[in-house]
Amino acid sequence: QAKLLCDEAEENNLDNKVLDERWRRWDTCSLCEQDYHGVVRGALAWACWKTYLGRPETNQVRNMTMSILGNGLFKAGHLEDALSVYESRLSLVRRNGKSEVAILVAQSNISSTYEVLGRYDEAVLIKRDVYFGRLRLGGEEHEET
Repeated sequence: QAKLLCDEAEENNLDNKVLDERWRRWDTCSLCEQDYHGVVRGALAWACWKTYLGRPETNQVRNMTMSILGNGLFKAGHLEDALSVYESRLSLVRRNGKSEVAILVAQSNISSTYEVLGRYDEAVLIKRDVYFGRLRLGGEEHEET
């Protein structure tokens, strides 16, 4: 159902709000509106990735699937696998010339994973870079700084 809704939104050039709502079907139950968790979240993340893997790496949908896969693996407790996906996504974002915000989000995901894995020295280095990047983009008063 998630694939059909997302494909329809993409085909009909529906706005980002509608597309985002439909993407949430990959990680959120449409009946109770709670996030999936554990093995279900991981399985749906893999299904999402496999569904859109054949698209070019510059495709926005494929980029979004990497986020869903990384987050799904993270939430399912597959931290090393999530880290690998997050690192690949950072490389992809840089290669495709995405915004600095997209790069900071990818770095933040890596940092959070390092922290949970107990790799604190690596986590703090990246967190510092993300902080100064956010500071440069939004200033001290911005909510994400």
